[in-house]
Amino acid sequence: MVCISSPILLEILLFWNNDSYLKGLKALEKSTSLVLFPIFIIGNYQRIDFLKITQIYYSITTVVMLFFLIRFNLIYPELISKYAGGIDLFEIGYKFSDSVGMHAPALNMHLAFVSVCALYFVFYSFMKNEKPILKMLRFVVFLLSFFFVLFVNTRIALIGAFIGFIVVLYFAVESKFNIKQIAITSVTILVLMGGILFLFVQKNPYMKEKYSTVTFAYMDKVGKLDEIDHPEIKVFNSLVTRVSIWKSAWELSLKNLPFGVGASNGKPALNKYYAATNQHFLAKYEFPTHNQFLDFLLKFGILGPIVALLYMFTIAYLGYDLKNGIILSFFIIFFISNLTDDFLLRFDGIAFSGFWSSVFAGFWLQQKAILYKDQGAG
Repeated sequence: MVCISSPILLEILLFWNNDSYLKGLKALEKSTSLVLFPIFIIGNYQRIDFLKITQIYYSITTVVMLFFLIRFNLIYPELISKYAGGIDLFEIGYKFSDSVGMHAPALNMHLAFVSVCALYFVFYSFMKNEKPILKMLRFVVFLLSFFFVLFVNTRIALIGAFIGFIVVLYFAVESKFNIKQIAITSVTILVLMGGILFLFVQKNPYMKEKYSTVTFAYMDKVGKLDEIDHPEIKVFNSLVTRVSIWKSAWELSLKNLPFGVGASNGKPALNKYYAATNQHFLAKYEFPTHNQFLDFLLKFGILGPIVALLYMFTIAYLGYDLKNGIILSFFIIFFISNLTDDFLLRFDGIAFSGFWSSVFAGFWLQQKAILYKDQGAG
């Protein structure tokens, strides 16, 4: 409970460092779920049905996303027409996310985890020898969930999803369940995923640019983005913009050690630093840190990155100790997502990670209780 609540406990410990206590309270309010979820979920760990919760989550999320996709086609047919015609291919994922009411990287972080859960239950259906119709349904849901990851099309989430697939496959093989059946299932999944990916790349050639030239363009302009002609067009989502932000956040953090600028002062202080260092493009769009560890370093000083690592690696420990592919995949997706974004700055990221961390911890306690009971009986 303490590990999961550590970000809000750090905010309370350094509350005095806020310039405005009212804004400090507002920052605390966003993080209250990190206290409430552990109390109510871990406090009732005996009632946690991990597999049932996970199945409900990935199934309902996929159905809801299908509804939003149909709605998007009806409300924005011109965008779909442009997409089908190969025009403005870069904007479709972000426009779809906006229609859902979420930031694209945040939405796709959820969808990457949903897709990993769906893949896990494809293998699970064969391990439990479920009815053929249920096996087929799980296949369809997985392919749909993977389609949504590609449709929103954010780089880090797609990478996280692929790593998660490998982790789930590894634990399926390690379970020593019918290796032949796992091999057949894996090949089928790989062929279908490859087909979907091939169709996406054929239909969206911008993906080739996005994952290569667009991502790594203008790397010689770190900290000098205003020298680029129309940077908002050419490098808004490029690595050079992220690195320029990280450079500024790092420099400002070093000036404010050991306690940082305060939980409520992080973004305003960074925006002032952009202006003070004549980085007008960054100042105009008021970019946040886009790195959770730098964000906590800026706000809380030396303790910030330590607490962020404690929070995330608690999830890694639970997954490793339980040898559970879903939990380890969640850690990988959340960890690498926070290398290029700051999801503990957003309520949806806080609630998402706090809820699942608490569920994982409750499941871990449940398994430990069963183990100790069996040892006692023995």
